Parts: sequence; structure tokens; C-alpha cells
Amino acid sequence: MALYSDFLLLFVFSVSSVLSQVTEFISIDCGSTSNYTDPKTGLQWVSDNGMMAHGESVQVNNPDADWVQYQRRRDFPIDNKKYCYNLRTRERRRYLVRATFQYGTLESEDSFPKFELYLDATKWSTVTIMEASRVYAKEMIIRAPSSSIDVCICCATTGSPFISTIELRPLNLSMYATDYEDDFFLKLAARVNFGAPSENALRYPDDPYDRIWDSDLVKRQNFLVGVAPGTVRINTSKNVDIKTREYPPVKVMQTAVVGTQGMLSYRLNLEDFPANARAFAYFSEIEELKANETRKFKMVKPYVPDYSNAVVNIAENANGSYRLYEPSYMNVTLDFVLSFSFVKTHDSTKGPLLSAIEISKYLKIASKTDSDDVIALNAFNSMAVASSLINNEGGDPCVPAQWEWVNCTSTTTPRITKIALSGKNLNGNIPPETNSMDKLEELWLDGNFLTGSLPDISNLVNLKIVHLENNNLSGSLPKYMGSLRNLRELYIQNNSFSGVIPRALLTGKVIINYGHNPGLHTEAAKKMHFELIIGISISILLVLLVLLIGSLVYLHRLRKKTSYHKKNEQGNSTRASIKPSSAYSIARGWHLTDEGVSYYISLSELEEATKSFSKKIGRGSFGTVFYGQMKDGKEVAVKIMADSSSHMTHQFVTEVALLSRIHHRNLVPLIGFCEEEHQRILVYEYMHNGTLRDHIYGSSNLKPLDWLVRLRIAEDAAKGLEYLHTGCSPSIIHRDVKTSNILLDINMRAKVSDFGLSRQAEEDLTHISSVARGTVGYLDPEYYANQQLTEKSDVYSFGVVLLELISGKKPVSAEEFGADLNIVHWARALIRKGDVVSIVDPVLLGNAKIESIWRVAEIAIQCVQQRSVSRPRMQEVIIAIQEASKIEKGNDGSQKLLSASSSSSKGQSSRKTLLTSFLEMESPDLSSNGCNVPAAR
Repeated sequence: MALYSDFLLLFVFSVSSVLSQVTEFISIDCGSTSNYTDPKTGLQWVSDNGMMAHGESVQVNNPDADWVQYQRRRDFPIDNKKYCYNLRTRERRRYLVRATFQYGTLESEDSFPKFELYLDATKWSTVTIMEASRVYAKEMIIRAPSSSIDVCICCATTGSPFISTIELRPLNLSMYATDYEDDFFLKLAARVNFGAPSENALRYPDDPYDRIWDSDLVKRQNFLVGVAPGTVRINTSKNVDIKTREYPPVKVMQTAVVGTQGMLSYRLNLEDFPANARAFAYFSEIEELKANETRKFKMVKPYVPDYSNAVVNIAENANGSYRLYEPSYMNVTLDFVLSFSFVKTHDSTKGPLLSAIEISKYLKIASKTDSDDVIALNAFNSMAVASSLINNEGGDPCVPAQWEWVNCTSTTTPRITKIALSGKNLNGNIPPETNSMDKLEELWLDGNFLTGSLPDISNLVNLKIVHLENNNLSGSLPKYMGSLRNLRELYIQNNSFSGVIPRALLTGKVIINYGHNPGLHTEAAKKMHFELIIGISISILLVLLVLLIGSLVYLHRLRKKTSYHKKNEQGNSTRASIKPSSAYSIARGWHLTDEGVSYYISLSELEEATKSFSKKIGRGSFGTVFYGQMKDGKEVAVKIMADSSSHMTHQFVTEVALLSRIHHRNLVPLIGFCEEEHQRILVYEYMHNGTLRDHIYGSSNLKPLDWLVRLRIAEDAAKGLEYLHTGCSPSIIHRDVKTSNILLDINMRAKVSDFGLSRQAEEDLTHISSVARGTVGYLDPEYYANQQLTEKSDVYSFGVVLLELISGKKPVSAEEFGADLNIVHWARALIRKGDVVSIVDPVLLGNAKIESIWRVAEIAIQCVQQRSVSRPRMQEVIIAIQEASKIEKGNDGSQKLLSASSSSSKGQSSRKTLLTSFLEMESPDLSSNGCNVPAAR
């Protein structure tokens, strides 16, 4: 009965996963004339008509009749251009990307094509067609670097470049996660199903992620040769539990090869090797072993220390038969010719067994063209009456082939050196974004319909040639044009420029043509006009002199009168501003009145509201907090500063100044402040349910939070921080995000509090240099090391909060985490192993969906990346939390976390298995009137 329940759960989970994945599949039949449904798989395929305007649809001679999508192909011209398909993605999500090519029979004496395949700016593969009937598949696993990717064909050396299909398949959660995915894609080298029943590859619907598993029966040159004697094929019809990170198909795990003479060995070529690789081996004990039978073996080729010394006992490693055991190499160097073999140990009665392997090369992600340059080019592109007149190629402007109207550098990050848009029917003003293209040497914009004045291009210090003639430009020539040290040629004739030409442009160093600009002239012409009017000026000098004397008399009388009024106003202002706090604040150098603060509450009012500060409700680094109730019945929290040091006073002034101006439903509102008799007091809205810290692990008297409540709290707090980062100008960095600074109101909605350490970012700066402040366990290590504060420091701290919500553990605890000492190192190590169950708060086991928790765990680990550039923005964090909430609320069949799986996971991780040997080597929701915070003084 238990086995039946497990199978039913697996079936429901598998069906829901398939349905959710398939709806996001992108399947493009390149060259097809219409959309259709593949009768073999049931997948929807779309024609590339409408998304690719180049090339021609060609009927394939003698195509693979089994597949509709190989009846036609799209051929591209033989030239030096690139032709790109743009695919929409979700940033930072992992995808399988596949391009396939079947050419068919050659006509006449043509040669088979050979050309290049790119993903964005990264060279994916050289496509070399050798066999007419073979379908060549190129596949990569990527974490999407942006909201879209480009798959590009270019650079043919023989024949005409072509493509048959492009496929994009989203992957689930942590599948194929690596330590290096910020810098490397995974390019598939081999994925083999051993013991397959036929030569047909296995894919969707048998694999819900539509991976292609090649049969080991396929006969190709240097593919799975050198098979050891005694190798036999076995299979089972029983279900195999495949619930691990990579989810290989059940049908793959139901077949295997066994070395009945004690050895399994194979040899195959790996394209584009030697290289560093990610490698997986898939095992499952699908034979019924008797009580006196054992299956133990080692990998002897290739020999890798630690890996080859580990003994594989599949049933023990996987905690039973018919369960998946999936050891992997995170990073291993392999040769072009891979020979591998497994040999049984002396105390084993059965030979080695293998179900499948998967090997992928780490492919370095190439830098795309400088983002500022691309923004400027897109601005130019949007100015064309017909966009196709400018850019009909797509993809990156420089790699692998340059757009027709630009020249680029050959540096690691390409830069634009020339824009050639003469006579392209451009309308409007020259984009101001041009000023960011500081490597630009030539700008050709002549013969268009450009209007307005010249934008600031003072940063273009490398500019040599400028063609702006034959437009409708107006305004003056900026003086800095003469300071562009490399400028050699300037053509501005036939426009409407006016004013004086800068003298530096007329020294002979610059070739300049400025004819037919009626209002534009040199300084010499200006001098003639000056001499003409000087005589007229002298003739009225006597009149001006009389007026001057009269004006002086009038001003003298006016000054005396103004001085008298000022004295009166100053006396009145001094008398009106006297109150108990003013003298003290000004004496200390903190000017709250300068910040426009208006929420002043007298000390006597607060004494009455708190009944002489009788009910203490908390204490923090700032001071003690008391409960109070104002005359209008409003409940408040009254915080009294502990001491009057300059640091604490600065925190007081910072918090009053910021909270008086920012208003958001997820930020604790400041009701008022008091500054009397050397007392500094802040008055907040009372939060009935205390701090998030109390509810996670601070009090045993509080009811544990369920997973949906935790998600709602996380989303509320994230929205508050996101508002500080993006909704305020300049942005605000909290600097002390932690569970004790997230308060819960009467409805258990979260609000961020305690802004005493907050800093305002200065405009146009990427960071603030600041002495590191914050709380141990939450402090951004990069900020601590280099003293440079950014919004990503808050993101790191919030990642720690997310890990606390998942685990129910404190951020720092030698007792909880042992040698790891903190929650980040502890959780990261387990999540990289695919073991999220071991970090989950026990009260959630059986009460939350594993996929929902996985989504939050994944974004939390991204938040606590060592380098701030690898961390997401708060907006991305909010989206991830919302996705987790939808998964938890939805009836999608996602499996619940089971207490048994937790103990099982812990039991497995305690053994010294081949898997552990491998792993040891693995290296806006606003309710605001706006936030306009003045820069800190």
C-alpha cells in the first residue's frame, strides 16, 4: 500500500510538472509555412514566418520522415552578416536551448555547409554537416542573462548556412545548477541512455523537460566503441523513483547495461574537448538481488583521485532498489577521447551497472557590446521612419558580425567606434545617450531630418570625424567642441546653426565646413557689428549718466528702508521659534528644523500617553521602548534614546529626517518626535504582534507561522525595501535589515523599521564609501571588506532573513551550524547538494509544497552571493516570492514536504558515498505620495 501511495504521489507530481513546463515550451520550425501540432509528441510548433525576414524556405530532399519539423529548412544568404532569432526568457531562470540541422541530399555538386552558431555574443558551435540524413542537434543549458536571448547563424565557410528548428525548454528549480553559471554556459557533449530498447532517441513526452537521450545502439564513428566482453542489456517494468535534482526520465532508468564479466567500458569522442566539464552518472538497482548477492564497483577510468577510490553500492547509496543514485563531477577535465570503465570489487558478486551518462562542457560566456553603447544605438534605431533601414540583422551590434552601420573594437567588451547613418531618413533630435559612447571616433548623420540643438557630447574625447550636414539642426555650437583634442573634421553646412563659432575650431587644426547657416558667424564678423553700435552708444551716454545718478539716490533710500524691516522680522522670528528643544539641537549642531520636520510632540503629552513611561515593551540599540495611547485613542510605541552621544544623536536626526518624508504601507510610520530636557524620543505606530524574530525563534508562547504567512511577511518586507531603493530620490539604503527590524501589525502584515543607520545614496554614484555598520550575521561581506555601500548590501541582509524564514534558525549559532558558524554557509552547502529538506523548519514539514520552498531557497542563495553584482534586485526578489506564493496556493499537484524524506536525506548525507566524494570536490505596491528625500548634508 505504501508503494502504491508513493507511486500515486509521483504520478500526480509528474503530470503537474509536465503540464506546467509544456505551456512555456517554445518550438520554432524554421522554414515551415504554417503552425501545427506534432502528432508524435503533441507539442505545438510555430513557423518562423513573421520572426525572420531573411533567407528562404527550402524543401528538404529525402528528409527524416518520422518528424514533421524536418520537412523544410531555412537557408540564409552566403555573406558576412549574421541572422538572429530573438527568444523571450525570464532573467536568471535556467533553460535548455537547442538548435537542430538536417540538410538532406545534396543537389548537383554542392558541398555540405559549414558555419558558426552563436548564442548572444558567445560562440556556441561550429556546425559541420557530414551526413545528409543525420539530424545534428546543438544544445546548451543556460541561466538566462536577461529578458531575451539571441540565437544567431553566420560566417559560412562552405555551402549556405541554414537551420531546421530552435527549441527553448524551461527547467525546474535547481536542475543543472553550478557554482559557475554567472560566467559559463553548459554545452552538451553527450547524453546517453544505456540499455535502450531501440536506436530511437528518447525525449518528450517520456522526458517532461524534452531532453534528447541518445540510444547506446546508435552506430556512429567513435561513438560508444570498445565495449567490454560480457556486457548485457537489462530492463524492468517497475517504477523507479527519480526524485532528485536532474529528474532523468523513468524510462531511461528502467534500462541499463551490466558487466557480467566484472567490467563495463566504453570510448567516445567529445566535441570541442579537452575542456572542463560537468558530468553525471545515473544508476538504479533494477535487478532483484538475493540476500547473498551484492553489487559493488569502482570507476577506474578516467582515474581521478578521491573519485576513483569511492565504492559504488547502488542500493545502499540510493537507500533501496528502484531508486535513483546520481553522483556528479562538478568540475572535471576531460580529453577529446573519453575512455571510461567500471570494475567490480573483490567482495562483489555482481558486475557493474550503468543506466545513463550526461556530460556538458563549461563554455565561457563572452561579453556583449558595452551596454551604454547599445542603449545609444537603440535610440538611433528608434529614430528611423522605417526601422528596417537601419537594423535588419538583430543580435549583438558587434558579435559575431558587426551591424552594417557600425564599426567596433576587438576588445573583450566590444565598443562602438563608428556610426554610419548617412541618408537613413532619421527624424528628431540627436539622442543625448550618444555622450556615453566615449570610444566613438566617427559620427556620420548627414542627409537626414534631424532637428533641435546639439546634445552634450563633451565625453566623446576620441571623436575624429563628424558629419552633420544637410539636416535641420539649430542652436549654437558649444565651446567644448574646440576642446575635443582628437577632432579633425567637422561638417555642419546646410543647417540652421546660430551664434559664434568657437575660436579653437578655426585655428586650422580642424577641417570645418559651416556654410549656409545664416545665423552662424565668426568672432571677426561679430566685431564689425560691435563697432557699428559703439558709436550709437556714445551718443546716448549723457542720458544714461543722468539716469544712473537718479538710480543711485533711489537705491540708497530703498536700502535704508529694507534694513529697518529686516531688523523687525529677525526679532519676531527669534521670539516665534523659541521652544525647549531648539537651543539644545542647535548647540549640538543637529538642525531638525532645517530638515522640514513638523511632527513635534511635547514631553508632557508623552508622559500622559505612557502613564509616566510605565509599560516597557522592548529594548534595542537605540534605547527602551514603551507602550502609550494618545488622547485620540491612537496606540503608539515610544522609543527613548539611551544616551546623548554624537553617534546616537545622528541616528535620531537621521530617522526623524527620513521618516518624516517617506510613506509606504510596508514601512513603520513615524507619528512624531520629542526633544526636551536632554531627552530624544521617537513616537511610532504601535505594532501589535511585535517583531518577526519573536515569531520565528524568539518566543515559545507564540503560534508558529505557517508557510503562506511567512511568504506574505517576506513579500511585505521586500516591498518596503524595494520602495526605499527605487521609489525614493535619492535612494535610501537601510543598512540594518534583520528579523528584529521587521515588525508585524494586528493583521500580521509586515513593516520595516529602525532607520537610524540608513544612508541616502548620492545621484550618479554606484556606491557610498562608509564605515561598515550593521548586525553580525546580516552584514554584507563585500561591504565589510571594502567599505562601499550599495542597495545590494540590503539584498544580502534580506537573503539571510529569507533563510531564517525557511529554517526557523538564528543567523549565527555555533550550536546549530557547527564549524559553518552561520546560516549562509550552512544553507548554501545543503542547497548546492539539492537537499532543501534538511534546512526546512520542522514545523513546516508536511505542511508546505517543496517547489514553493525551493523557489524561495533559490532566490535566498542568490541574495547572499559573495559578489554584489551576482545578487538580484529587490524587484526580482519580490517576483520570486510571489511565484512561491502562487505555487503554494495553487492546486498544481506539487508534493508536500514529508518528515520521512527529511530523515532519509539526513541519513544519506551522513554516509561516505561516491556522491559525497564528488560534492567534497565541488568547488510595487505603493501607498505613497512619492518620496523625494534631500541629499544628506
